[in-house]
Amino acid sequence: MEQTSPDTATGNPVALSIDGIDLHYGAAQALRNISLEVETARITCVLGRNGVGKTSMLRAIVGQHPVSKGKIILGGHDVTKAPPYARAGRGIAYVPQGREIFPQLTVRENLEVGYARLPRKQRFVEEEIFDLFPILKDMLSRRGGDLSGGQQQQLAIGRALVTRPNILVLDEPTEGIQPSIIKDIGRAITYLKEEKGIAILLVEQYLDFCRELADVVHIMDRGEIVHSGPAEDLDKEHVRNHLTV
Repeated sequence: MEQTSPDTATGNPVALSIDGIDLHYGAAQALRNISLEVETARITCVLGRNGVGKTSMLRAIVGQHPVSKGKIILGGHDVTKAPPYARAGRGIAYVPQGREIFPQLTVRENLEVGYARLPRKQRFVEEEIFDLFPILKDMLSRRGGDLSGGQQQQLAIGRALVTRPNILVLDEPTEGIQPSIIKDIGRAITYLKEEKGIAILLVEQYLDFCRELADVVHIMDRGEIVHSGPAEDLDKEHVRNHLTV
């Protein structure tokens, strides 16, 4: 039976719901009873130090690693056991840590990789992507490996947007990126939320970036969520203590 996503107190539909998931790598448990919701036209940020399970959670959400327990619901559909391509078909797009572009392909060819899930009539790069990241249009014939780290990050986000997602998942998009491009990425994420109504799940370590963009914040430690609340909570000392080494 098809499930529906209930409206929340904000009035925004729930695009992604994670309910009590565990994840193991062999005998080692990486996630413990993780639950959260990502709403349409809202930015949900997950903060935490290295090694606390943030990337493992994203791998579970997009289907790159099976969960040991719990449910993952995309747009009202239970995708807990669905393969990654089926989840992409439900409108989720993933920008992984490290970008993972194809260095030998041109910028144009990297963007065209996003065509895979689209019907033939939609296989084109929307001009809006070039409006968000003009450098991509200027470098369409350049190889991806010749771009700077910040330009590669813009390419990775652009490639995800080619799929026309309704949920965008980003794993530390500011890592190793110069401040000017961090600002460009922040503006793009805000535009996608406010003008396109995309649900955004953002994993970060950069506290100020998260504070500036997020509506809701979750903090992870040792595979668990230890705090959930509005972004304003990040200014409270007991919340910041979760992020100190």
